[in-house]
Amino acid sequence: MARPFPRNYKDPTNLVRFPVTEFEPLLDSTEAAALLRVHPKTLKKMARRGEIQACRVRRFWRFRASDLNEWLWHQDRGGYGSRTPGDDVLLGLSSK
Repeated sequence: MARPFPRNYKDPTNLVRFPVTEFEPLLDSTEAAALLRVHPKTLKKMARRGEIQACRVRRFWRFRASDLNEWLWHQDRGGYGSRTPGDDVLLGLSSK
């Protein structure tokens, strides 16, 4: 026969101080770099410069896949530090 819970038992669902919400798992720099097909050191450098959205957990960089996807979307559409027409001259890419 099953024994009932003692009277002083506290239901753990009532002990939650903050609402429990689902969150997107974070990727480490190796996983995120594999998605973007860049070297992990390049990705960390971009995060340090603020070129790509990331957060630090202690001494490690963490990335959200949705942030990486948004960054790629803006790259395709000419945002987030894309080249300007004047950059072609500076880089020696002009067709003249």
